[in-house]
Amino acid sequence: MAQGRPVRWHIAVFLAPAVAVYTALMIIPLFGTLAQSLFNLEAGARVFVGLGNFRRLFGEALWSDAFWNALGNNLWFFLIHMLVQNPIGIALAALLSSPKLRMAAVYRTAIFVPTILSFVIVGFVWKLILSPIWGIAPGMLDAVGLKSLFAPWLGKEEYALTALALVSVWQFVGIPMMLIYAALLSIPDEVLEAAEMDGITGWSQFWKIKLPLILPAIGIISILTFVGNFNAFDLIYVAQGALAGPNYATDILGTFLYRTFFGFQLQTGDPYMGSAIAGAMFGIILIGVCLYLFGIQTRLRRYQF
Repeated sequence: MAQGRPVRWHIAVFLAPAVAVYTALMIIPLFGTLAQSLFNLEAGARVFVGLGNFRRLFGEALWSDAFWNALGNNLWFFLIHMLVQNPIGIALAALLSSPKLRMAAVYRTAIFVPTILSFVIVGFVWKLILSPIWGIAPGMLDAVGLKSLFAPWLGKEEYALTALALVSVWQFVGIPMMLIYAALLSIPDEVLEAAEMDGITGWSQFWKIKLPLILPAIGIISILTFVGNFNAFDLIYVAQGALAGPNYATDILGTFLYRTFFGFQLQTGDPYMGSAIAGAMFGIILIGVCLYLFGIQTRLRRYQF
Protein backbone atom coordinates (compact mmCIF):
# COMPACT_ATOMS: atom_id res chain seq x y z
CA MET A 1 0.00 0.00 0.00
CA ALA A 2 1.55 3.24 -1.09
CA GLN A 3 2.09 5.81 1.56
CA GLY A 4 0.81 9.34 1.08
CA ARG A 5 3.06 12.34 0.90
CA PRO A 6 4.27 13.26 4.42
CA VAL A 7 2.77 16.39 5.94
CA ARG A 8 5.41 19.06 6.30
CA TRP A 9 4.39 20.47 9.67
CA HIS A 10 7.60 22.46 9.99
CA ILE A 11 6.39 24.81 7.22
CA ALA A 12 3.30 25.70 9.25
CA VAL A 13 5.40 26.11 12.39
CA PHE A 14 7.74 28.60 10.70
CA LEU A 15 4.92 30.50 8.98
CA ALA A 16 2.62 30.69 12.00
CA PRO A 17 4.37 33.61 13.82
CA ALA A 18 4.49 35.78 10.70
CA VAL A 19 0.88 34.95 9.77
CA ALA A 20 -0.29 35.68 13.33
CA VAL A 21 1.49 39.05 13.46
CA TYR A 22 0.29 40.03 9.98
CA THR A 23 -3.27 39.03 10.81
CA ALA A 24 -3.26 40.96 14.08
CA LEU A 25 -1.69 44.12 12.65
CA MET A 26 -3.09 44.18 9.10
CA ILE A 27 -6.00 41.84 8.37
CA ILE A 28 -8.11 42.44 11.48
CA PRO A 29 -7.71 46.26 11.38
CA LEU A 30 -8.49 46.24 7.65
CA PHE A 31 -11.78 44.39 8.06
CA GLY A 32 -12.56 46.44 11.17
CA THR A 33 -12.09 49.66 9.19
CA LEU A 34 -14.22 48.40 6.30
CA ALA A 35 -16.95 47.38 8.74
CA GLN A 36 -16.81 50.74 10.51
CA SER A 37 -17.32 52.55 7.20
CA LEU A 38 -20.85 51.08 7.12
CA PHE A 39 -21.88 52.83 10.35
CA ASN A 40 -22.37 56.40 11.52
CA LEU A 41 -23.46 58.35 14.56
CA GLU A 42 -27.07 59.51 14.70
CA ALA A 43 -28.41 61.13 17.88
CA GLY A 44 -25.36 59.88 19.73
CA ALA A 45 -25.99 56.25 18.77
CA ARG A 46 -24.03 54.03 16.39
CA VAL A 47 -26.34 53.24 13.48
CA PHE A 48 -25.85 51.01 10.45
CA VAL A 49 -26.07 53.17 7.30
CA GLY A 50 -24.77 50.73 4.68
CA LEU A 51 -23.14 52.64 1.84
CA GLY A 52 -24.44 55.98 3.12
CA ASN A 53 -20.96 57.23 4.04
CA PHE A 54 -19.72 56.45 0.54
CA ARG A 55 -22.70 58.27 -0.98
CA ARG A 56 -21.78 61.30 1.10
CA LEU A 57 -18.12 60.97 0.10
CA PHE A 58 -18.89 60.91 -3.63
CA GLY A 59 -22.14 62.85 -3.70
CA GLU A 60 -21.87 65.78 -1.29
CA ALA A 61 -19.74 68.68 -2.51
CA LEU A 62 -18.26 69.20 0.96
CA TRP A 63 -16.66 65.75 0.78
CA SER A 64 -16.43 65.00 -2.93
CA ASP A 65 -14.50 68.16 -3.85
CA ALA A 66 -11.83 67.39 -1.26
CA PHE A 67 -11.73 63.70 -2.23
CA TRP A 68 -11.31 64.29 -5.96
CA ASN A 69 -8.69 66.97 -5.31
CA ALA A 70 -6.73 64.54 -3.14
CA LEU A 71 -7.13 61.72 -5.68
CA GLY A 72 -5.94 63.94 -8.53
CA ASN A 73 -2.92 65.02 -6.53
CA ASN A 74 -2.19 61.39 -5.69
CA LEU A 75 -2.29 60.46 -9.38
CA TRP A 76 0.15 63.24 -10.22
CA PHE A 77 2.39 62.16 -7.32
CA PHE A 78 2.35 58.59 -8.71
CA LEU A 79 2.97 59.65 -12.31
CA ILE A 80 6.08 61.62 -11.35
CA HIS A 81 7.48 58.54 -9.63
CA MET A 82 6.66 56.36 -12.63
CA LEU A 83 8.07 58.78 -15.22
CA VAL A 84 11.08 60.04 -13.26
CA GLN A 85 12.04 57.68 -10.44
CA ASN A 86 11.72 54.34 -12.20
CA PRO A 87 13.48 55.31 -15.48
CA ILE A 88 16.33 56.84 -13.47
CA GLY A 89 16.50 53.69 -11.34
CA ILE A 90 16.69 51.52 -14.46
CA ALA A 91 19.42 53.72 -15.99
CA LEU A 92 21.45 53.68 -12.77
CA ALA A 93 21.12 49.91 -12.51
CA ALA A 94 22.31 49.51 -16.10
CA LEU A 95 25.34 51.71 -15.43
CA LEU A 96 26.22 50.07 -12.13
CA SER A 97 25.94 46.56 -13.58
CA SER A 98 28.68 47.31 -16.08
CA PRO A 99 31.80 45.27 -15.25
CA LYS A 100 33.97 48.15 -16.47
CA LEU A 101 32.70 50.59 -13.84
CA ARG A 102 35.03 51.07 -10.89
CA MET A 103 33.80 51.61 -7.31
CA ALA A 104 30.32 50.45 -8.29
CA ALA A 105 29.65 49.23 -4.73
CA VAL A 106 30.36 52.72 -3.36
CA TYR A 107 27.95 54.31 -5.81
CA ARG A 108 25.23 51.76 -5.04
CA THR A 109 25.57 52.40 -1.33
CA ALA A 110 25.53 56.19 -1.73
CA ILE A 111 22.38 56.08 -3.87
CA PHE A 112 20.61 53.61 -1.59
CA VAL A 113 21.38 55.33 1.73
CA PRO A 114 18.56 57.94 1.48
CA THR A 115 15.96 55.15 1.41
CA ILE A 116 16.77 54.23 5.02
CA LEU A 117 16.47 57.80 6.28
CA SER A 118 13.45 58.87 8.31
CA PHE A 119 10.68 60.78 6.55
CA VAL A 120 10.95 63.39 9.29
CA ILE A 121 14.62 63.98 8.55
CA VAL A 122 14.14 64.06 4.78
CA GLY A 123 11.13 66.40 4.94
CA PHE A 124 12.72 68.77 7.42
CA VAL A 125 16.11 68.91 5.65
CA TRP A 126 14.61 69.53 2.22
CA LYS A 127 12.30 72.16 3.62
CA LEU A 128 15.40 73.95 4.90
CA ILE A 129 17.26 73.48 1.62
CA LEU A 130 14.39 74.93 -0.45
CA SER A 131 13.68 77.81 1.91
CA PRO A 132 14.03 81.18 0.13
CA ILE A 133 15.21 82.79 3.39
CA TRP A 134 17.89 80.50 4.83
CA GLY A 135 18.04 77.62 2.34
CA ILE A 136 21.12 76.74 0.31
CA ALA A 137 19.20 76.17 -2.96
CA PRO A 138 19.34 79.86 -4.03
CA GLY A 139 23.07 80.00 -3.39
CA MET A 140 23.73 76.75 -5.27
CA LEU A 141 21.76 77.96 -8.30
CA ASP A 142 23.52 81.31 -8.12
CA ALA A 143 26.88 79.54 -8.19
CA VAL A 144 26.06 78.09 -11.61
CA GLY A 145 24.35 81.22 -12.90
CA LEU A 146 20.78 79.92 -12.59
CA LYS A 147 19.52 81.90 -9.61
CA SER A 148 16.76 83.39 -11.76
CA LEU A 149 15.17 79.93 -11.90
CA PHE A 150 14.75 79.74 -8.14
CA ALA A 151 11.28 80.19 -6.67
CA PRO A 152 9.69 79.32 -3.31
CA TRP A 153 8.52 76.03 -4.77
CA LEU A 154 6.97 74.69 -1.57
CA GLY A 155 4.97 77.89 -1.16
CA LYS A 156 3.41 77.99 -4.63
CA GLU A 157 0.32 75.95 -5.42
CA GLU A 158 1.47 75.05 -8.93
CA TYR A 159 4.90 73.80 -7.84
CA ALA A 160 4.57 72.44 -4.28
CA LEU A 161 3.34 68.92 -5.07
CA THR A 162 5.83 68.42 -7.90
CA ALA A 163 8.68 69.60 -5.68
CA LEU A 164 7.72 67.17 -2.92
CA ALA A 165 7.32 64.34 -5.44
CA LEU A 166 10.85 64.98 -6.71
CA VAL A 167 12.12 64.95 -3.12
CA SER A 168 10.45 61.56 -2.72
CA VAL A 169 12.09 60.43 -5.98
CA TRP A 170 15.49 61.45 -4.60
CA GLN A 171 14.84 59.44 -1.44
CA PHE A 172 13.54 56.24 -3.01
CA VAL A 173 15.27 55.94 -6.39
CA GLY A 174 17.62 53.44 -4.76
CA ILE A 175 14.87 50.83 -4.44
CA PRO A 176 14.09 50.37 -8.16
CA MET A 177 17.80 50.68 -8.84
CA MET A 178 18.63 47.72 -6.58
CA LEU A 179 15.73 45.58 -7.83
CA ILE A 180 16.64 46.14 -11.47
CA TYR A 181 20.32 45.62 -10.63
CA ALA A 182 19.47 42.21 -9.15
CA ALA A 183 17.37 41.36 -12.21
CA LEU A 184 20.23 42.29 -14.55
CA LEU A 185 22.64 40.08 -12.60
CA SER A 186 20.22 37.15 -12.93
CA ILE A 187 20.44 37.16 -16.74
CA PRO A 188 22.42 34.08 -17.80
CA ASP A 189 25.92 34.78 -19.08
CA GLU A 190 25.26 32.51 -22.07
CA VAL A 191 22.63 34.94 -23.37
CA LEU A 192 24.96 37.92 -23.11
CA GLU A 193 27.87 36.02 -24.65
CA ALA A 194 25.68 35.01 -27.59
CA ALA A 195 24.64 38.65 -28.07
CA GLU A 196 28.28 39.76 -28.03
CA MET A 197 29.15 37.14 -30.64
CA ASP A 198 26.45 38.69 -32.84
CA GLY A 199 27.99 42.13 -32.33
CA ILE A 200 25.35 43.42 -29.91
CA THR A 201 27.14 45.31 -27.15
CA GLY A 202 26.81 48.39 -24.96
CA TRP A 203 23.48 50.20 -24.85
CA SER A 204 22.29 48.29 -27.91
CA GLN A 205 22.62 45.10 -25.88
CA PHE A 206 20.65 46.67 -23.03
CA TRP A 207 17.73 47.76 -25.24
CA LYS A 208 17.54 44.61 -27.37
CA ILE A 209 18.50 41.86 -24.90
CA LYS A 210 18.47 42.94 -21.26
CA LEU A 211 15.41 45.20 -21.20
CA PRO A 212 12.95 42.58 -22.52
CA LEU A 213 14.31 40.07 -20.00
CA ILE A 214 13.84 42.38 -17.01
CA LEU A 215 10.30 43.48 -17.91
CA PRO A 216 8.80 41.26 -15.17
CA ALA A 217 10.97 43.05 -12.60
CA ILE A 218 9.94 46.42 -14.03
CA GLY A 219 6.32 45.33 -13.67
CA ILE A 220 6.85 44.45 -10.00
CA ILE A 221 8.52 47.82 -9.41
CA SER A 222 5.61 49.59 -11.09
CA ILE A 223 2.99 47.97 -8.86
CA LEU A 224 5.11 48.58 -5.75
CA THR A 225 5.35 52.24 -6.79
CA PHE A 226 1.59 52.39 -7.26
CA VAL A 227 0.82 50.88 -3.86
CA GLY A 228 3.47 52.95 -2.08
CA ASN A 229 2.35 56.24 -3.60
CA PHE A 230 -1.33 55.70 -2.87
CA ASN A 231 -0.38 54.97 0.73
CA ALA A 232 1.87 58.04 0.95
CA PHE A 233 1.45 60.39 3.88
CA ASP A 234 4.61 61.01 5.89
CA LEU A 235 6.57 63.33 3.59
CA ILE A 236 3.57 65.58 2.84
CA TYR A 237 2.66 65.75 6.52
CA VAL A 238 6.21 66.62 7.63
CA ALA A 239 6.81 69.23 4.93
CA GLN A 240 3.38 70.84 4.59
CA GLY A 241 1.46 69.80 7.69
CA ALA A 242 -1.96 68.17 7.99
CA LEU A 243 -3.58 70.92 5.90
CA ALA A 244 -1.28 70.00 2.99
CA GLY A 245 -0.81 73.60 1.91
CA PRO A 246 -0.69 75.88 0.19
CA ASN A 247 -4.49 75.81 -0.15
CA TYR A 248 -4.58 71.97 -0.20
CA ALA A 249 -2.35 71.91 -3.28
CA THR A 250 -0.35 69.00 -1.83
CA ASP A 251 -3.32 67.21 -0.28
CA ILE A 252 -3.30 63.49 -1.08
CA LEU A 253 -5.54 60.69 0.09
CA GLY A 254 -3.34 59.97 3.11
CA THR A 255 -3.49 63.51 4.49
CA PHE A 256 -7.21 63.78 3.66
CA LEU A 257 -7.80 60.56 5.60
CA TYR A 258 -5.75 61.81 8.55
CA ARG A 259 -7.64 65.10 8.86
CA THR A 260 -11.01 63.40 8.53
CA PHE A 261 -10.36 60.52 10.91
CA PHE A 262 -8.46 62.30 13.69
CA GLY A 263 -9.51 65.90 13.13
CA PHE A 264 -7.23 68.89 13.00
CA GLN A 265 -7.30 72.24 14.78
CA LEU A 266 -11.01 73.25 14.94
CA GLN A 267 -12.13 70.32 12.79
CA THR A 268 -13.41 67.38 14.87
CA GLY A 269 -12.55 63.87 13.82
CA ASP A 270 -15.11 61.62 12.15
CA PRO A 271 -13.88 58.01 12.32
CA TYR A 272 -16.82 56.75 10.26
CA MET A 273 -16.19 59.04 7.29
CA GLY A 274 -12.48 58.44 7.78
CA SER A 275 -13.13 54.72 7.47
CA ALA A 276 -15.08 55.38 4.27
CA ILE A 277 -12.09 57.25 2.83
CA ALA A 278 -9.83 54.37 3.89
CA GLY A 279 -12.22 51.96 2.18
CA ALA A 280 -12.09 54.02 -1.00
CA MET A 281 -8.29 53.99 -0.87
CA PHE A 282 -8.33 50.23 -0.39
CA GLY A 283 -10.63 49.85 -3.39
CA ILE A 284 -8.41 52.00 -5.61
CA ILE A 285 -5.29 50.06 -4.64
CA LEU A 286 -7.08 46.71 -5.04
CA ILE A 287 -8.30 47.62 -8.54
CA GLY A 288 -4.81 48.75 -9.56
CA VAL A 289 -3.18 45.56 -8.27
CA CYS A 290 -5.81 43.35 -9.94
CA LEU A 291 -5.34 45.13 -13.26
CA TYR A 292 -1.62 44.47 -13.00
CA LEU A 293 -1.95 40.84 -11.97
CA PHE A 294 -4.53 39.85 -14.58
CA GLY A 295 -3.81 42.31 -17.35
CA ILE A 296 -0.05 42.81 -17.38
CA GLN A 297 1.79 40.13 -15.44
CA THR A 298 0.39 37.30 -17.56
CA ARG A 299 1.80 38.97 -20.67
CA LEU A 300 5.20 39.55 -19.06
CA ARG A 301 5.67 35.87 -18.19
CA ARG A 302 6.68 35.10 -21.77
CA TYR A 303 10.00 36.92 -21.07
CA GLN A 304 10.84 34.78 -18.04
CA PHE A 305 13.19 31.86 -18.29
